[in-house]
Amino acid sequence: MPTVFVVANQKGGIGKSTTATNLAGIIGRNHKTLLIDADPQGNSTSTYNAQIEDVATLYDVIIDSDKLPISEAIQHTENGDIVASDPLLVKAEKMLDGELEGFYRLKDALDNLEGYEYIVIDTAPSFNIILYNCLIAADKVIIPVTADSYAMQGIQQLYDTIMSVKRRQNKDLSIAGLLLVRYSGRSNLERETRDNIENIAQKMDTKLFKTVIRECVKTKEAQEAKKLLIDYAPKCNTCLDYLDFVKELKIK
Repeated sequence: MPTVFVVANQKGGIGKSTTATNLAGIIGRNHKTLLIDADPQGNSTSTYNAQIEDVATLYDVIIDSDKLPISEAIQHTENGDIVASDPLLVKAEKMLDGELEGFYRLKDALDNLEGYEYIVIDTAPSFNIILYNCLIAADKVIIPVTADSYAMQGIQQLYDTIMSVKRRQNKDLSIAGLLLVRYSGRSNLERETRDNIENIAQKMDTKLFKTVIRECVKTKEAQEAKKLLIDYAPKCNTCLDYLDFVKELKIK
């Protein structure tokens, strides 16, 4: 069975997609890896230059009453394998409302998928049935955070949600850790916030990863070019940091 990582945070614009695409791209160099874009905004789908029109997407896998095999929704792009997002995912909440089985659609799909060692799931900044699908199907959750005064807003709710899923639906689920992104370390506020985040991580019975992800302009350039950072600018600070992060995850 593959190891399934979910990248989650309730805040938008925090770098979930950057983390998900870099993680999947780097792991994919040495291991068969699948990226799943569960965010209707589709940033990871865009970075991978995947299609959403006239193809099966994650929406079809989750909504199809006949349970479309997820293998039929996998696109093989130059950047790697991906199950693309779909703007229609915003409708899934109402369509699956009150349907207990609806929480397990993604897990059921992945249980029947073969050939992958790792799966990375990018999620939307919201608490909905799609997020529950991702957590129920996952092994580990990576939580990107920034070192600002609003960094930890809503983290408690995310933690409570993860623990609820762990108690009721997925006893093997764990928080791999909090990952500090867009970090410079130049200001006192950033350093103080980092210490606070580390304390909160301990209270959540997890850790703040030792690796911090610095920001550089090459990241946005790579996204615009529909390239993985490891291909576009492998020696930039952000890419070097993500390489260190994968090592910290003990993935060789």
